[in-house]
Amino acid sequence: MEDQEAWKRLCTLLDDDELLWPGVREALEEDGDPWEALLSGLDDAGALAYLDAEDTGMELADALAQLPRVFRLQPDLGRVTDTDDLAEAMAVADEILAAKGFRLVMLDDEEDEDASSLVVVPAGSLDDVVAAAESVDRTITTFG
Repeated sequence: MEDQEAWKRLCTLLDDDELLWPGVREALEEDGDPWEALLSGLDDAGALAYLDAEDTGMELADALAQLPRVFRLQPDLGRVTDTDDLAEAMAVADEILAAKGFRLVMLDDEEDEDASSLVVVPAGSLDDVVAAAESVDRTITTFG
């Protein structure tokens, strides 16, 4: 069984939704996929922006604006919409969010390589988020 404490730490670092960790724990205890439970829980909490590879900066800006952390910040995401290249738009969004004390991260999904699952985390916990993901053999991509 995978380390429950490491998974719990990852959940706590990614979002403060009280239902996130119980869903992941249940997946661990029932031999389910804790990564899928994590993605589903983040989505249920409204903390996950999910984009397809062909999406543009416009779709990214729209998706980010709906995330609670971004909504509270009210950053000017206008520069994000200036590109049709999603990777470039994600880097610009990360730069804008970093100026407000937050960072954009992508939770890598081996089952769906044509999609991006994005979460906004406090900048001060970025290294801890990456380390926590690595401790459960998962990858989180950063943009800065």
